[in-house]
Amino acid sequence: MLRRLLIALCALALSAAAAQAAGDPVHGAELYQICQACHSIEHDLVGPRHIGLFGRKAGSLPDFPYSDGMRRSGITWSETTLNEFLSGPQAYVKGTRMTFTGFPDAQDRADVIAFLKEATKPK
Repeated sequence: MLRRLLIALCALALSAAAAQAAGDPVHGAELYQICQACHSIEHDLVGPRHIGLFGRKAGSLPDFPYSDGMRRSGITWSETTLNEFLSGPQAYVKGTRMTFTGFPDAQDRADVIAFLKEATKPK
């Protein structure tokens, strides 16, 4: 009986962790409103557009004036690099002009990334 209970608790913990890692794009869309102070999906504003973000090299849009730090970062945007960047942009890319301090909560980052995965697919 105790063994079954332990197995059930482990399964519950694993499913909760998987759900957290998956991200909620609806909540991510709400959080993305913070980003919209400087960014847009389809248009450059103070920050570069996000359309086609995943798989793109950081600082590579030819018509956007990136900081030297961003251009030289060597980052290719993926779920992993975006998660690290969004946890603390200034620490992750020295010399970035991005003033946003980041999303300290891992679930919030997962949610924003889930939203961006859907919203930034090239049309």
